[in-house]
Amino acid sequence: MLGIHGKAELTDDGTLIRPAERFGLRALSIAMLMKNADSSKTQPVILRAPMIVKTLDQMLRQVAWGELDVLVLDLPPGTGDVQLSLAQRVALTGAVIVSTPQEVALQDVRRAITMFNRVGVPVLGLVENMSEFVCAKCGHASQIFGPRGGTQHDAHQLNTPLLAQLPLTERLRESCDNGTPITISHPHQPDSLAFLELAQRIIDILHTNNNTNHPDSPTIETV
Repeated sequence: MLGIHGKAELTDDGTLIRPAERFGLRALSIAMLMKNADSSKTQPVILRAPMIVKTLDQMLRQVAWGELDVLVLDLPPGTGDVQLSLAQRVALTGAVIVSTPQEVALQDVRRAITMFNRVGVPVLGLVENMSEFVCAKCGHASQIFGPRGGTQHDAHQLNTPLLAQLPLTERLRESCDNGTPITISHPHQPDSLAFLELAQRIIDILHTNNNTNHPDSPTIETV
């Protein structure tokens, strides 16, 4: 989605992994650490849970991240070893739970919130992804993944903020496939603004929770 491919490189002194950088973002994936990262896009990443946890620890402690506004970890759904090990090894500022409006997906949301609460990780809020499909030709919105607002109902029941309801659009799909974030390719379109508003809301929550409302706090703007 960022147009980044290939194996990660080491820093000049060979002691740390250098993250890829594009659009002002530093990024690293498990696939970029594999020996066959350069050989083929069809090669799977086959790791048992202990190796995944070890690799996650490597990505946190052996990467030259430098100074960051935030460090975001994109985790698979569920309440498995990765989530639990991360909560035990790192002082996390919070978790953002992403779900479609489908009931089967919301069941995982409830379990995830319960798990994070038990291990002392604040849940910053929920995001309803693919809230509706918006037709590129006529603009009609179809709720193909269940009634829009399913996540909102759960957020209310779980006393957790609903941070955003993100649409599914052809423009968004094209931007992801092309490796350019929609906030770069179409910064003023409604689907792009939804992501920008989500990011800004998370930043505001982090600053409020940490009492760090400094004048130089990062602000997201469209240009």
